[in-house]
Formats: sequence, structure tokens, C-alpha cells
Amino acid sequence: MNATSSTPSLEGTQTATNLMKAFAGESQARNRYTFYEKIARQEGYIQIANIFHETAANEESHAKRFFIFLNDGGLNQKTVDIGADFPVALNDTLTNLVSASQGEHEEWHDLYPEFAKVADEEGFPIIAATFRNIAKVEQHHEERFLTLADNMKNDQVFRKDAKVAWICQVCGYIHEGEEAPKICPACQHPQGFYKLWVRDY
Repeated sequence: MNATSSTPSLEGTQTATNLMKAFAGESQARNRYTFYEKIARQEGYIQIANIFHETAANEESHAKRFFIFLNDGGLNQKTVDIGADFPVALNDTLTNLVSASQGEHEEWHDLYPEFAKVADEEGFPIIAATFRNIAKVEQHHEERFLTLADNMKNDQVFRKDAKVAWICQVCGYIHEGEEAPKICPACQHPQGFYKLWVRDY
């Protein structure tokens, strides 16, 4: 253990390499999602832009957690070689959603369960549990991105098959109907600022 924490030393372990891979992956995902947010906003998909923004903040939180484990595990001021591959994907919003879902799938389905297994084997149960818990978040991210992509493919972003409530994300005006208004009657913002309104209180 190092002098400043109760985390056993990670130096020379596969868990240290896996934590750095996870840190790098989460950090890059965060940046990709901020790029995707801007594209979605430019294309008029404000809700999707906001979801990319929120997901980027989630990824930053995950990256920080992994980085703190490395720091507290005795690797402060040291380097960890990871020799990893990362995706290059920057397109329209629909393609970005699909790319994002693929990255999330790899994390929760392949990488983090394996990283958790190794952490358990190397005697790091708290790190293993963290990988498993973050994997649950990544699974939710994948599901959300796939649902949004399906909505785009099926022209269901601003239109549904039944009467629903839509809320303007600028002024709060609520419209009931199968389709969000083309222009908000209260504040005159375009349809892209509408999202489904669900009572969450």
C-alpha cells in the first residue's frame, strides 16, 4: 500500500493496465460525445445533443474514478503503457449514435467484465466491483443510443403513433399530439427543441 491511501499497490499489475485502458477509453468517449453533441445541435436534434452532453459527463465521472484508483494505487507521477486501439468516428447524428452504441457495448459486454475478473484475481475487489457497476451504466448508454437511432431511422424523433405530450426545452410549453409543433407557439423556437414530456416527479 502507498503512504497516502488504503488502496494496495497497483504497480506492475494487469489491473493497472486495465484501469489506464478504461481511463483512456472513457476520456476519449467523453470527447467524442462532446463532438457528437455539437453535430446533433447543428442538425436540430436538441434532445439528442443534450443526451450526448449528459453521457459525456457520465464518462468523465467514470474516467475520474479509474484515474483515482491509479493515483491511489501508487502510480502517481508514473506512466502506464497500454498499447490499445481506439475508434475514429465522426459523422452525422444517426451514424454517431450507432458508433457510440458500439463503443458502449464493447465496454459493458467485453472489456469491463474481463477487467473485473482480473481485478478480483489480483486481489482488488473494490476495483472489480467498480468495473461491474460502471458496466451497468454503459449498458444503459448503449440501450439509449440504440433507441435514439431507431427513432431517427423510423422518423419517430418528433412524431409518435399515438397522442403524447411534448415539451419545449426552451420555454416549457407542453403540446399534446402525435407530433411536436413545427414552431413552438409560445416562444417560436423550432421543432428541434421539443422532446417527449414525461412526469418524473
